Amino acid sequence: MSIRQGFLALLSEQPMGGYQLRQEFEARTGGTWPLNIGQAYTTLQRLERDGLVEPVPDDAAPATSPKGGPNPERYRLTEAGRAEATAWWQRPVERNAPARDELAIKLALAVTVHGVDIGAVVQRQRTETLRALRDYTRLKRDATTDGPGLAWSLVLDSLIFAAEAEVRWLDHVETAVLRASHTRPGSAPVAAVETPRPTDTKAGR
Repeated sequence: MSIRQGFLALLSEQPMGGYQLRQEFEARTGGTWPLNIGQAYTTLQRLERDGLVEPVPDDAAPATSPKGGPNPERYRLTEAGRAEATAWWQRPVERNAPARDELAIKLALAVTVHGVDIGAVVQRQRTETLRALRDYTRLKRDATTDGPGLAWSLVLDSLIFAAEAEVRWLDHVETAVLRASHTRPGSAPVAAVETPRPTDTKAGR
């Protein structure tokens, strides 16, 4: 999801300025995608350039904000912007091109570059993924599942499912490399390592 589409979705509710959009975006996505204020205003400028948003005329607004600075300009959707926001809700997220995954690339290279200890690479990654999984699970226990906390809870679910899938994939890589080492002459054997399973971390959920 781009910040651009996220802003269009938020502006379909009510006019907002750059600072408020940044706060709402971070709050509603559970703080997973932090924005700096420069990104927020740059995105607004591009949306205005493309005719998707426009400043809200507010003759009654004071020239300065309560904090003393210039009163921030608020933006609203144009008809084209509202149509774009509606179209975004209606179309699925396409998965045509796989995202660049550093871990997949690293392991793909590890099985082809001579002299790499693949078993050690897999084990170090498994340890790191299980650490992240424990952290996500602990945060999930403390997250509320209604009101504003629901967004963060759902983001944590996504992170937990992804980490569990990654551990399963690492197990598969280890098994596949071990099997290949038995059939490829001159290959170094890969030792299977006993490790905690992802299900061990579910107890606290």
